[in-house]
Amino acid sequence: MSPILHMLEQRIESLSPQERRLAHYILQQPSTVIRLGITQLATQCGISPATVTRFCKTFHFEGFPDFKMKLASELAQQSIPSSYQDIIAGNPLAEIVKAIETNHITSINDTTRLLDLPKLEQAIGYLTRARRIDLYGIATSSIVAQDFYQKLIRVGKNSTSFSDSHMQITSASTLSSEDVALAISYSGETKETIDALSCAKDNGATVLSLTQYSNNKLASMADIALFSSSLEQGVRRGDMASRIAQLHIIDILFTGMISAQFNDSVAKLELSYKNVQRYRKDSGGFE
Repeated sequence: MSPILHMLEQRIESLSPQERRLAHYILQQPSTVIRLGITQLATQCGISPATVTRFCKTFHFEGFPDFKMKLASELAQQSIPSSYQDIIAGNPLAEIVKAIETNHITSINDTTRLLDLPKLEQAIGYLTRARRIDLYGIATSSIVAQDFYQKLIRVGKNSTSFSDSHMQITSASTLSSEDVALAISYSGETKETIDALSCAKDNGATVLSLTQYSNNKLASMADIALFSSSLEQGVRRGDMASRIAQLHIIDILFTGMISAQFNDSVAKLELSYKNVQRYRKDSGGFE
């Protein structure tokens, strides 16, 4: 199933009766939907065109044309296998290696298909110009936040990353309109992360979110919402593929920032590399 259709299926019970009727129609006849105009679709579902537009914006699309274009793109790629394997008791090691490889590659492919390049470019611009960058994440998401932090510190970017919810609020309280806060949460509903981003927003910072592809609380708060694949299934998976998908986006953001300020950034990367080699106590190479 495509990420868009999966998102609708997951969230359908939370929609209003009219929006639920529209979601059912899209799930049952996605190929038909991409050939219809907004008025035709509204008539087929017995709703108003305004409801269709509102529905699309609820799921972070610019409008119905944007929704159709992205749905059509996903349907065109449905021939590519997209299935995740959960942890299985007694699975031979060779099968585990194959399953993890497939899960990670699939997660990256699904996430790449979800990328909104104009929004991604905007996010990179905000991060590049920011006086300071705050990174918020709890549990597994804190690992992703820490990964971005260690990248930013190598190029001299003033940034902080806290997994402690009190420290997140403390740091967010000192932000201003010159700063950026990026909140990371797979569900998009982590209360501590929502609180930290809300505090940053109240203090005038530009706020970004990185969540699964859904109409979640964190994404609805953000000035720019970035999404990773939401197709990973299974209660025993340990958020492995979803973490890889989030790191995929972090790498894209960081590379975009380096590219935008190439000469200065590369010089700082080289300097940090040389200094780590110089000051290491052992004689080994850089790790």
